[in-house]
Amino acid sequence: MKRTKGPKFLRFALPVLDSLRALGGSGKPAEVTDAVIESLAIPEEEQQETTKNGNSRVKNQIAWARFYLAKGGLIDPSERGIWRLTKQGETAKLSVDDVYEMFKSVQGEMHIKVAGHEDADAIIDDLEHETDLLNVLRSLSPEGFERICQLLLRKSGFEKVEVTGRSGDGGIDGHGLLELNPFVSFKVLFQCKRYTDRPVSASHVRDFRGAMMGRADKGIILTTGQFTSDAQKEARRDGVPPIEMVNGEKLVSMFEHLQLGVRPKTVFEIDSKFFDEYR
Repeated sequence: MKRTKGPKFLRFALPVLDSLRALGGSGKPAEVTDAVIESLAIPEEEQQETTKNGNSRVKNQIAWARFYLAKGGLIDPSERGIWRLTKQGETAKLSVDDVYEMFKSVQGEMHIKVAGHEDADAIIDDLEHETDLLNVLRSLSPEGFERICQLLLRKSGFEKVEVTGRSGDGGIDGHGLLELNPFVSFKVLFQCKRYTDRPVSASHVRDFRGAMMGRADKGIILTTGQFTSDAQKEARRDGVPPIEMVNGEKLVSMFEHLQLGVRPKTVFEIDSKFFDEYR
């Protein structure tokens, strides 16, 4: 087997996918983890190794592998306590290099710093609310999602933000004014796509740009899903009005930054060293 690039936990990515397929496409974390350990014949002594927080290092690394597979679109993270393959995950044939490229892509988007000794459970638990928030946004009515995007844009500094949402308007859901300084401002059109099972394609971007031509200087597409690579290229294409892309992860990040619909929570961690002198 070709040696895995990157963090050690990436070696578990392909076995996690294989184990889920063997289990019929879904499974509880414990049974998937056990299946991975059994398939790789992980030695007992390695299974006994722990992180600084006292958790199993192997299970910790498998949890990290699952996390990146979910962010890469191969595992559905929407159901707590169940790891389930997406349609892409059911058929994906990945190489070791593909896994590493996925890891780099997810890290670039989410700015996660991963060290070999870090406890995946703590970090993943901290990020679970992102999935919860996305699920809430996806559960809104189309009109409700448009209105909450309107509020998000207002809180982000846009003025005179209006939702139009008229049918036959080329997919334009609203417009606003962004003032750069007392002398310069420009009109921005926006489109809201409350997607769950499909990404925004290049054709969506082209249609939106066609609808905004001659009406605004800039456009924004906000989605609870993702953008295809072709859509990203189309949005940045030279010689045409630029389109800003806000995917699900960025949308959640903006809600967090503005504390819009979310509240910060203090989490305490046991300082084991403090208690050592009392043992």
